[in-house]
Amino acid sequence: MDRKQLAEAAFAAVEGDLRALLRWMYENPEIGYQEFEASRRLSSFLKDRGFAVTYPAYGLETAFEATAGSEGPRVVICCEMDALPEIGHACGHNIIATCAMGAGIAVAGIASDLGIRVSVLGTPAEETGGGKVDLIRAGAFADAAAAMMIHPAPYDELDPSFQANTVFIVEYFGKEAHAAFAPHLGVNALDGFVQAYMNLATLRQQLRPGDIVHCIVTNGGDASNIIPSYTRSVWGVRAWTKERLAEIIPKVRACLDAAALATGCRLDVTVRDNPYDNMINDPVMTALFQSNSESLGRPMPTGLEAGGGSSDMGNVSQVVPSIHPMVAIDAGGAVYHQKDFAHATVTPSGEMALRDGALAMAYTIIDLAEQDAWDKLGGSSAE
Repeated sequence: MDRKQLAEAAFAAVEGDLRALLRWMYENPEIGYQEFEASRRLSSFLKDRGFAVTYPAYGLETAFEATAGSEGPRVVICCEMDALPEIGHACGHNIIATCAMGAGIAVAGIASDLGIRVSVLGTPAEETGGGKVDLIRAGAFADAAAAMMIHPAPYDELDPSFQANTVFIVEYFGKEAHAAFAPHLGVNALDGFVQAYMNLATLRQQLRPGDIVHCIVTNGGDASNIIPSYTRSVWGVRAWTKERLAEIIPKVRACLDAAALATGCRLDVTVRDNPYDNMINDPVMTALFQSNSESLGRPMPTGLEAGGGSSDMGNVSQVVPSIHPMVAIDAGGAVYHQKDFAHATVTPSGEMALRDGALAMAYTIIDLAEQDAWDKLGGSSAE
């Protein structure tokens, strides 16, 4: 058998177990930085199959690193594990995790023959927090030659363009007063928020396509007969590149500052989580992945620009040549962050995405090694 046949056989030997893990994660979702049972089970699964495992890893309680091979270029396969509050694995991280494990196991037995190291890296908190940014800072990607992962989606796409994204906590502080007896003695923090919202609604008209500003209110006051002395809101600001995001943020901040000035409130703005950078898809790896996916009967369209969204894999792609293809599952019209999408991850189409994604990544790693393509990596197909 050639190396790809050996990889397929190694994957087939654990495919049933990976399907069971896929369903277990669906039934036992854990949110970001709290993936304690998932990280324990996944890292133990890999350790039992001969990987050298560090758990916990890089200063994060739920991160792990499982490596096969002892020398040569290192490929990192990112293994996301976190779910969403209330709606579970509605972004399909159970497929992402089991695909990563499947790809790692598929090539583990031939890693030394290929002259490479393969690391399955358990990466916490993609949904909120940005665990991969923590891992970058801690050195998890310092000697990586390439990084990759797949993501389930309503459609197949080879090279999605994820947006740069920063999330802000915005707080206005005023002064409470009786809303009927002495409203003139109060400073209305809700007016501060409302004015900021109107300022930003006006700014949106002059933003470019792909520039996005969105928010929720998490505290708007305590009682209708009290002038609100405090409001809290959460704002997301996105753009197609981190450079464009850096241009937008001062304009957003000016809108927030102007609202404070107009209403007499004190303003406090803090960055929540790690900011996400835009995704750079390595053209060499995308071409290899596309060919390998097609060999499995799954053509991978390119350049769809099907929608926005952000991922901390974008940060990884800024420091290591990376890919992040989207692998379709039949979700019956549901999209990410809907319960029906979570249900679809454990259907036959979800199991097929697990197989196709894992093998396409494994075959791509084999091609990189056999073609000695490491020096060709590092180009950009980002928009």
